[in-house]
Amino acid sequence: MPGRILVIDDEPQITRVLRASLSAQGYDVRTANLPEEALEVFREWPPDLVITDLVMPGMSGVEICRAIRSRGATPVLVLSVREHERSKIEALDAGADDYVTKPFGIQELLARVRAHLRRAPERTASAIEAGDFVVDPTAHSITVQGKPVHLTPKEFDLLLHLARNAGKVMTHRALLTAVWGAQSAHQPEYLRVFVGQLRKKLETETGRQYIQTEPWVGYRFIPEGRAANEE
Repeated sequence: MPGRILVIDDEPQITRVLRASLSAQGYDVRTANLPEEALEVFREWPPDLVITDLVMPGMSGVEICRAIRSRGATPVLVLSVREHERSKIEALDAGADDYVTKPFGIQELLARVRAHLRRAPERTASAIEAGDFVVDPTAHSITVQGKPVHLTPKEFDLLLHLARNAGKVMTHRALLTAVWGAQSAHQPEYLRVFVGQLRKKLETETGRQYIQTEPWVGYRFIPEGRAANEE
């Protein structure tokens, strides 16, 4: 099997469609219509990827993201209707890695699933030592000035790509394609959220800035950092 996927949605029709579509691609799929039931399945049957609706009765998709993230680094893809833009940003802040807007095409969803599951075997390269950083893809760990920093899977993927291209200007399109796949090349909101989260985590302890914005172009990673008050 290419991977284990847990699907969470309070609409049985959606879970049935996703189970059928994902199973046809060879994935091992389990579904849950209630958030509490989903977390129980997650504990007993650790999946490689979670797909969850964002708006459900009881526990919300944002709360599910937080609960899953507190237990580890399993990638989370959320489903949301277009009107709930604010909730999508909250989900990303809570640890979600990606989202798909309802109604969605099954081929787009499958492409995103493949992109997320493909990341796992790619995280098996030599550690990168640059400036204040040691980034170890195999251990999925990062230290800054010798201090460990906890990152979500997508935060780690983004930092890893930046670290591999330290000093270079990486365009929005290049970063989106490398980290989220070609289908996300025109969705810069991913970068705004995740770069903001990375900056907060990396700079809080050190007081130094490591990710420089190149207006209208992209971002540059400076592993030596610079003082937060520098222009």
